Amino acid sequence: MQNRVDLCFARLRAAEQKGFIAYICAGDPSFSLTIRLALALERAGTDILELGVPFSDPLADGIVNQLAAQRALAAGATVSGVLECVREIRHVSEIPIVLYTYLNPIIQFGREAFYRQAEAAGVDGLLILDLPPEEDVEPRTEAIAHIRLVAPTTPSRRAQKICARGAGFIYYVSREGVTGAQAGVAESLAERVRALREVTHLPIAVGFGISTAEQAEEVARHADAVVVGSAIVSEIARDPEAPDSVARVEYFVQKLVDATKSR
Repeated sequence: MQNRVDLCFARLRAAEQKGFIAYICAGDPSFSLTIRLALALERAGTDILELGVPFSDPLADGIVNQLAAQRALAAGATVSGVLECVREIRHVSEIPIVLYTYLNPIIQFGREAFYRQAEAAGVDGLLILDLPPEEDVEPRTEAIAHIRLVAPTTPSRRAQKICARGAGFIYYVSREGVTGAQAGVAESLAERVRALREVTHLPIAVGFGISTAEQAEEVARHADAVVVGSAIVSEIARDPEAPDSVARVEYFVQKLVDATKSR
């Protein structure tokens, strides 16, 4: 069953383009701003929107995204609020939306209720950072893709097993450690992406640490999509209440999109 993520990558392949995936934390600093930012990111050329579900113990996230989650939680963000935010975006946009989350918020919400309400809201994919595929039961709906992560340290046999349980795209973590801007792209990237292509037919998106147009362009030479998160979150945090804050973020992302699409 194809959803918006599948259709997006089909469109990109037909156009011989690479995709750009933008991450922002839902509710940072408010859901109303998140909606405005989502639409601005789409105007800038973002192909897929990754919305972070605020969580108090985001073990895969660096300090920038940790602080974003803290700000969102302090402002009263909840899982219900994130799903309502998606519903509001869906009133005006069909951009594919992937929720970046940890397992605990889903369990606390109630798994069956979460999947039911997420599908109804218009969520297309789930990226659950701390859920190994062998501990994952089948989703209650085929409409939501379970996107799998592969790390640089993942052995080939295990990568094949992970990819076999994936849908939408494979998220390749470009370096060891947590999210956050880095000075350069890992030297092993090209080799790792080639190895992944031998075990999966799914598109491969690369994220963790990409923060500049130059890095985005380099990653786009090898991957099907580039993921940028912390750099965008940092730009949002500079002065979110400023009258030009959304326009500033849109301009920042536009440069990253242009670099990604130049390949």
